[in-house]
Amino acid sequence: MKNIGIFYHPLVEATKSKAKQLQDFLASRGITAWLCSAWESEAARSQLDDTDLVLSVGGDGTILRSAQAVVPRMIPIIGINLGKLGFMTELSVDEASDKLPALLSGEGWIDERAMLLAELSAGGQKTSTYHALNDVVVARGAIARLVRVAASLNGKHITDYKADGVIVATATGSTGYSLAAGGPILYPHSKDFLLVPIMPHLSSDYALVLPAETSVQLGVTATQPATLSIDGYINMPLPDEAVITVKQSPHRTRFLRVHPEDTFYRSLEQKLKGKR
Repeated sequence: MKNIGIFYHPLVEATKSKAKQLQDFLASRGITAWLCSAWESEAARSQLDDTDLVLSVGGDGTILRSAQAVVPRMIPIIGINLGKLGFMTELSVDEASDKLPALLSGEGWIDERAMLLAELSAGGQKTSTYHALNDVVVARGAIARLVRVAASLNGKHITDYKADGVIVATATGSTGYSLAAGGPILYPHSKDFLLVPIMPHLSSDYALVLPAETSVQLGVTATQPATLSIDGYINMPLPDEAVITVKQSPHRTRFLRVHPEDTFYRSLEQKLKGKR
């Protein structure tokens, strides 16, 4: 590896300091490394063409932004955890210097994760397209009023939700907001995804596990502005009668791992119990 990008959380000073330490460490090994705030994805994209690896220094939120910046490239990401849970991160901050040399020398394995493609249409015209590693959420806005979401699968209407919102989550996102809303946990390499209502009122209250080839259409009716959220940080108001189509993205997020694949469930149990 000759060129490595390092993303950091700009609001946490410790992540920027650690990113600079990693840059110096890589330079001592003859590897060029560049730094960028994970909040400045446009600035990062101009440097990604010749980048062999991305280090994401922060928590899961930093990884989500790093994954968005990398699309559509297949650059592997290593997450270094300075956040709270770190479901997606691979190394603790103390492990980084010890484990990185082995990863840089070709050890480790690639963990490939499915993503979602969300297309927003309003007035019958497609207006925006997004890719999500965790989830796509259609929900009420600032005013505490239910939204009505007509859900269709592969063009066939299945139910009308009256709820705070609806989550469409990947296997990666199944341990996030979807889990808090009562959804199941999917094995991280699964290409299936979830449809989970948020606080439904007198409507379907169960989560659905959907095959990878499914196309979900969510038609929104709301007396007050609703919102569309992509991975929890791309947020925008939705006009009444907007339609969001969600399906599997052609792109993938690739993580470079050093810990054995079978540590997922043990790690999950520790994190769900609040251990790190």
